[in-house]
Amino acid sequence: MSAWPSPRRGSRVAGGIAIAFGVLTLVSGGTTLLGAFDMGAVVAFVLWFNTVAGLAYLVAGVGLWLARRWAFPLSLAIFAATLLVFAGFGFHVARGGAFEMRTVLAMALRSAVWGGIAIVAWRMRDHERCRTG
Repeated sequence: MSAWPSPRRGSRVAGGIAIAFGVLTLVSGGTTLLGAFDMGAVVAFVLWFNTVAGLAYLVAGVGLWLARRWAFPLSLAIFAATLLVFAGFGFHVARGGAFEMRTVLAMALRSAVWGGIAIVAWRMRDHERCRTG
């Protein structure tokens, strides 16, 4: 017996997490962009990326939930883009730019979550019930 859940169950769990993460990201980013909350030292490119990425999270989540083959490349692209933005954020901090520690934690969490989701999507992609389209 494998320690991994079945590809179908794993894709449903990952899809649900991605959808919830997407909704939370859109709400958080949208309210910050609209000025509803003073978030301190906001790093604009990180805020904009995360907010727009929230839409991609929703699409990837639906793809995972429906076991679509394209969910893997999309999840991998989200993971890679998140790492690139995280690296850019690190460069911003290294150059003395203002930042909030919660941004470091949030980007680490996003990176870990999307790394995990990409692994689940990779495992699912060759499953016989995985659908194209």
